[in-house]
Amino acid sequence: MKPSWWVWNSRTWVVTGLGAVLYWATSWIGIPITSTVELRPGIALLSVLGALFGPVVGFIAGFVGHAINDLMMDGTVWWGWALGSGMTAAFMGLIFLYKDFDAHEGMMGKRHLIRFVLYGTVGIFVSLLFSGIFDALVLREPLGSLVEQVICAGVANAGVFLIVGLPAVWAYAKRNRGHIQSSPE
Repeated sequence: MKPSWWVWNSRTWVVTGLGAVLYWATSWIGIPITSTVELRPGIALLSVLGALFGPVVGFIAGFVGHAINDLMMDGTVWWGWALGSGMTAAFMGLIFLYKDFDAHEGMMGKRHLIRFVLYGTVGIFVSLLFSGIFDALVLREPLGSLVEQVICAGVANAGVFLIVGLPAVWAYAKRNRGHIQSSPE
């Protein structure tokens, strides 16, 4: 049975905390694309957290994990980007809200896959645009770097999501579907 995204228990808190720590740890891994953009595999983790545990768990894990990473790397939190990481996971977690979707029980069809791709891709670009605009308005960062960051980071993050995150969730659901079908009744 799919866990509720409103009712929190000790498992939900543990998953959220572990997700934040894992996102922080994977945020250290990055392949530079431009002077301000890196290819980060942690995006795949956000897609898994969002799809398996919902938008709230995904948001909190992404936000807290990013904030911890900023503190450890820079000594200060880039709040717009931390919120953006949370937003990305929350968008990816929208698939969780469908009653007929439950990757834990192997319930993920092609229509869920299409919706997941749509939510994840749109979420990536919306959250990056939010983060860039936040930097420009609140922190007075130059707008010139906004376009580069949104486009380059968006394409990189979408690539990681589509190549790693999406297949991970699909494989998890498929494995569970096969397990459920082969179990004795």
